[in-house]
Amino acid sequence: MRKVQTVAVGVVLLLSLTASSQNNIEPLPRDLEIQLALSALPPHLRDNATVYVLNPAKGFEVARKGTNEFHAFVARTGDDTFKGSWPLTEYRSDILYPIAFDKAGTKAQMRIFFDAAAMQAKGTPPGELKRIIQDRYRSGFYKGPGRAGVSYMLSPVLRTYVGPEESDRVMTSNYPHVMYYAPDVSNEDIGGGTPGGMDPFVILQGRHGYMIQPLGLTERAAVNREYTEMLARLCKIKAVWCL
Repeated sequence: MRKVQTVAVGVVLLLSLTASSQNNIEPLPRDLEIQLALSALPPHLRDNATVYVLNPAKGFEVARKGTNEFHAFVARTGDDTFKGSWPLTEYRSDILYPIAFDKAGTKAQMRIFFDAAAMQAKGTPPGELKRIIQDRYRSGFYKGPGRAGVSYMLSPVLRTYVGPEESDRVMTSNYPHVMYYAPDVSNEDIGGGTPGGMDPFVILQGRHGYMIQPLGLTERAAVNREYTEMLARLCKIKAVWCL
């Protein structure tokens, strides 16, 4: 009996170590994570929004319950991770993805982020997670937004994939923008500009696509000034988060 118990404990420990090695995300200081999450929203929506923090061992948890049906958090594995055919071989520890959703996006788009975080926390291997999410997209498990709506990404800092449909290359950018749900709309449909430019454009084309409208240079500069201290704190944590 003791030998069986020893083997069982060893298996549990091995699984725990395996999950830990796959999920190497270090939590941000709680106050910094909340501030970064709220920076995704325009000022008039921040005070009454629901805010989440990431528990790497469980997934997203409510840090503050809001009343205005907007939800803000900092993803460390974004929905763009599941685009393209490139293999997801590891969970990156440097992704920084502040985002907020309205009521329609909370029911549709946000669920993908939360499911991914929960599965990652449980130790789902990266390649398996990408396959599961992609299968759910294809099967219609994840429904598109039920109405027109908006997702805010007004934070002064974003680190994620540059062109997820083509490769796993990442970069840090200063690109506050607003995203409008654009199911099955292409960049050609709207006469969109170059991704990352100042004209509207479409990303992640499909049922869960978005039309992007960046802030102007004057507005962007104002956001940067507002969050000078926050940006300095992030820069001290990871050099790749420095603008």
